[in-house]
Amino acid sequence: MPGLDVLTDGGLPRGRTTLIVGGPGSGKTILALQVLVEGARRAHEPGIFVAFEERSREIVKHAGGFGWDLPRLQKDRLFFLDARLDSATVQAGAFDLAGLLAGLSAKTRQIGARRIVFDGIDMLLAQLDDPAAERLELLRLHQWLGESGLSGIITAKTEQADLGLSPRYGFLQYLADCVVLLQHRLVNNVASRYLQIFKYRGGKASCNEVPMVITVHGVEVAGFAADTLDHKVSRERVSSGVPDLDAMLDGGYFRGTSILISGAPGTAKSILAGAFADAACCRRENTLFVSFDEGSAQIVRNLSSVGIRLDRHLKSGRLRMYSAHAGARPAEEHLLQIRSLLEAHRSRCLVIDPLSALTNNAGPAQPRGQLDRFMALERRLNITTVLTSLLEGFDGLREASSASVSTIADSWIHLSYVIQGGERNRGLTIIKSRGMAHSNQVRELLLSKRGLHLTDVYTAAGAVLMGTLRMEREEQERAARLKVGRALEEKQRLTEESVADLTGRMEALRQERDGRDQDLKRMREERAGDVGTGATHAGEVRRMRRGRVPKANDPARPARRKP
Repeated sequence: MPGLDVLTDGGLPRGRTTLIVGGPGSGKTILALQVLVEGARRAHEPGIFVAFEERSREIVKHAGGFGWDLPRLQKDRLFFLDARLDSATVQAGAFDLAGLLAGLSAKTRQIGARRIVFDGIDMLLAQLDDPAAERLELLRLHQWLGESGLSGIITAKTEQADLGLSPRYGFLQYLADCVVLLQHRLVNNVASRYLQIFKYRGGKASCNEVPMVITVHGVEVAGFAADTLDHKVSRERVSSGVPDLDAMLDGGYFRGTSILISGAPGTAKSILAGAFADAACCRRENTLFVSFDEGSAQIVRNLSSVGIRLDRHLKSGRLRMYSAHAGARPAEEHLLQIRSLLEAHRSRCLVIDPLSALTNNAGPAQPRGQLDRFMALERRLNITTVLTSLLEGFDGLREASSASVSTIADSWIHLSYVIQGGERNRGLTIIKSRGMAHSNQVRELLLSKRGLHLTDVYTAAGAVLMGTLRMEREEQERAARLKVGRALEEKQRLTEESVADLTGRMEALRQERDGRDQDLKRMREERAGDVGTGATHAGEVRRMRRGRVPKANDPARPARRKP
């Protein structure tokens, strides 16, 4: 039993005496027998079971449901001795255990026994009805165990929860090297069993009370969480199943972390959890979905209304669903069952919906311890876990749970109602998300046949609007923007027409200016030509009238002849 070995720092004391004491139905016989069975199966140490209360065949029959295969072990490793005194037995003279112990010594040598159980020693001592004689026989038994070198286990009943208040076994607890106290009591109308190491001589053992359950494999003791908080961490992100939420979380959840989704009834906690399971299966990761509110078929049907199809993952085997009534069994038994399913299915993702139903069935001091142990397992296996927690009422300021789940979870998403304008809308807030940037804004959660969607809420002048009021205000703003846009379009049209008119007028003026330039140029050329022609004619007339002899270079002068 790994849990018991953890509490006792390695196991029960070898070669010494262990006393298991408790009330009726607390599991004394099963616990003692399992120590023998596991010793024979795993350590190959034969054992002897001495029954003072029940017949051996009844014990073997009752233990048949644990899968121990006692008939096979009885052939060479286990020996059952009926030491029960019949009610018709007549006692004459003194009574002691000398004859019984002599026979057990012979049997011990025969099979090479290393362990022995005396179950229901109180039934034998009741025949003495003499406290002094009882002490003498208990001392004789203790000495015999010490001389034989056997690891002895003695079981006895007590009607008192505090072993120290039981005068009948006060002497026996001083003799024993290890004392284990078992209790069976009701917690919130649920039968629960608890184990406490009352004494451990010469060794280090935890004396805290821990839950103990009886499963199909026998007794399982809940161990404590790891002594250290150090564990492997991952920077890998996994999707929440809602892209808008992934954006708020800067990429999604960290793998191997725990995520708490809290809120009042009907705020879509299960839907968010289902979206995460669907996304995990689509990534081809085995996922376990645990529900304490609804049956598997009902969950599959309800989630299909928002586009989440879990039936396909059930058929492929990627998804396994476990549904149970939280109050049917102790919370610790449910957690042990979840652990077994995780290991058998090799799940990488886990959903528990809602965890609050489980922790509400525990005692006042148990929920935090259960969650610590469960979170230690989840981190050790690197399992990404989504937990939902139901908060009573609609007060959005109540952001805590009775089991302090919010302090353990790595990320906390809170869903709340906002009632405005005669309707109720859902708001989503990320309260914390360790190790990553995340949005601090309130987003409205919308559900439709196409799935989940997050939209920004409308905020103006200190008012936060959702639902119809948000849509109406957004429609008003769209209408106002459309009106302003149309006015701008009209103004733009008029301006464009004015620009086009000015451009046309400018083009006409440019053409008119070009024509005037051409006229001016032509007039200048004509004027220049008239002035030049007149000057040349006037000069020629003057020369002819004055009889000027032409110059040497004058073409009219005849060329001179060479001599």
